[in-house]
Amino acid sequence: MRGNVLRARKFGQSGMTLIELMIATVVLLVGILSVTGLLALVIGNNGRSKVDTTATMLSQAVTEQVSAVLQGGGPASIQDCVGNAWTIGVDYTTAAGPPGWGAAVSGSKIDFTQSNPPATSHMDFVECSKQPNGVVVRNVYDVRWNVQQMSLGDTSTEYFNGTFLVTVGARPKYGLPTQYNFALPVNMQVYVGGY
Repeated sequence: MRGNVLRARKFGQSGMTLIELMIATVVLLVGILSVTGLLALVIGNNGRSKVDTTATMLSQAVTEQVSAVLQGGGPASIQDCVGNAWTIGVDYTTAAGPPGWGAAVSGSKIDFTQSNPPATSHMDFVECSKQPNGVVVRNVYDVRWNVQQMSLGDTSTEYFNGTFLVTVGARPKYGLPTQYNFALPVNMQVYVGGY
């Protein structure tokens, strides 16, 4: 019996070879790198969602303020985190007609290629956020709006009594970190007034 045990130890496998250990290490490294890449993607998507949420909130706030002004609520304003009070309104003294009062539009969206939008329909809203390490980060959003009075038809000179199409757009003003660059401008359109 003792001879069988010695023979089994002499010819049996008693551990891993160096090649098996290297293959296991490579497989483990590939798994760890994949998880790290996935975490970086998730963090980038979270940041993009924050940018989109802030732009949507600003678009909604400006849409509501412009709607209130058009319905006779008087001038309104929005204050950002550094104390700027932005007056939200419609300047009827500027050139009216296509495309209406305010910032330029392209189709159903605000045209952000316009270099100098009217001051009465544009603001650089500053949003502040506090990081876990206590550092306050300021992001500037370019917010623009356009108001068009709706007519009865393309050839008619009659207008609906107080019906307006309000288009509002918001986007980060100065570039974003690389992982957020695919965040698109937020655009909203609403009808205000009418019969």
